[in-house]
Amino acid sequence: MMLLAGCGLGAHAQLRDTDPEPWKEAVAAPPASFSTDQLQTFDVAQGTSLTYGIDPNTLSVGADRVVRYVLVAKSSSGALNVLYQGIRCETAEVKTYGRWDNQTRWNTSTKDAWQELSFRGQSRPAMMLARSGVCDGRTINGTPQKILHTLKNGRPDVR
Repeated sequence: MMLLAGCGLGAHAQLRDTDPEPWKEAVAAPPASFSTDQLQTFDVAQGTSLTYGIDPNTLSVGADRVVRYVLVAKSSSGALNVLYQGIRCETAEVKTYGRWDNQTRWNTSTKDAWQELSFRGQSRPAMMLARSGVCDGRTINGTPQKILHTLKNGRPDVR
């Protein structure tokens, strides 16, 4: 009887060892540079005067399963709002890592937290970006090249 009890404890310990590691976010420093010349644009809302796009050269898929990019919102007058953000498809969340000061540097804050993607409010551009090609449901839509291809050409029509 004691032998069986010992086997049960060993099996339980093995199951615990296969539990996935808790998610850990990688350090995400804003890119040293970005460009607004070749933006990959995407639709956020009809009737808006802003054009939204990401700099393709800043798009990355991290080992922590976060898709990071520089987002540019440009007004018809040429004013820019530039953010360095990340999307977690797995949890449908977005985080802003930095805001460009329109001069020479990024303003970052350790207080920025993950926010739920939504069709309303500040996270709408990230939600539309996620739906347009960054995410495939709760998973990442592949490599940066595949994400950019999907953003540019749309999702394939599967029948």
